[in-house]
Amino acid sequence: MFRKSPFSLPAEQYGGARKRVFIGLMLASCLLLCAVIAFFLILPWMGFFSTHSWLPTLSIAVGLAVIMSILWLCALLIFHIYTGKSLPGVDSVRHITVRLFFPLMELLAKLVRIDRGRVRRSFIKVNNELVLASGCTVEPGQLLLLLPHCVQQGLCSHRLVHNPDNCQRCGKCPVGDLLNLRDKYGVRLAIATGGTIARRIVVQTRPRCIIAVACERDLTSGIQDSYPLPVFGVLNQRPHGPCVDTLVPMSALEDAVRIFLGLKQRLPQGRT
Repeated sequence: MFRKSPFSLPAEQYGGARKRVFIGLMLASCLLLCAVIAFFLILPWMGFFSTHSWLPTLSIAVGLAVIMSILWLCALLIFHIYTGKSLPGVDSVRHITVRLFFPLMELLAKLVRIDRGRVRRSFIKVNNELVLASGCTVEPGQLLLLLPHCVQQGLCSHRLVHNPDNCQRCGKCPVGDLLNLRDKYGVRLAIATGGTIARRIVVQTRPRCIIAVACERDLTSGIQDSYPLPVFGVLNQRPHGPCVDTLVPMSALEDAVRIFLGLKQRLPQGRT
């Protein structure tokens, strides 16, 4: 019952980040939130708002119910993350985590001086494993490869944002290989200059699944903005620094494409 998820991904693909970072911060965030709620529970018993005799009892009952709910949701998601097993109500728990707990986790990580990039990479790893665990498979036309404009060589004179087929496939940047991958599997491909354009592309193309290539920051925000649409994040490679002539791990990207097209069962397993 408590066996490790068969969808666990290699930490090397995420800069060494492991999902234990995400799980630990999420648990700490839940406990912190419960402590804050518990603090406000004792106010009526200390003479605050004591104009009504029933108020302390009501506050205790409501507060304990909220605390138990938070702890249950946290335990449910941790079980799902660790085992990869789908449980009733997990989707709503993921929604709460993406929208509420992750911003709180980033704040907590900053307070305890954990590198934000490490937290984001751990979040992306957890998200990817949950997307794989959902068993989502789509037709080629329903799968969108969403890429950042920085994969194009900075000195290139061809405009690719509105039409990637303007690429001459000269081999000086990854775009030619990405187009070859698109043509090989028949999936859709788009290049975005930022979050606003990326959201517009998603609205226009209406995919059922997205494989996005970007840095930790953009992938994290993209996953949050696109929820509940499944987004599988692939971290780019930045030998020249951020946003300049970035590279794409083509083998990892093709593996992901094959999985969501139902041509491959799973990626190589990694450690938690």
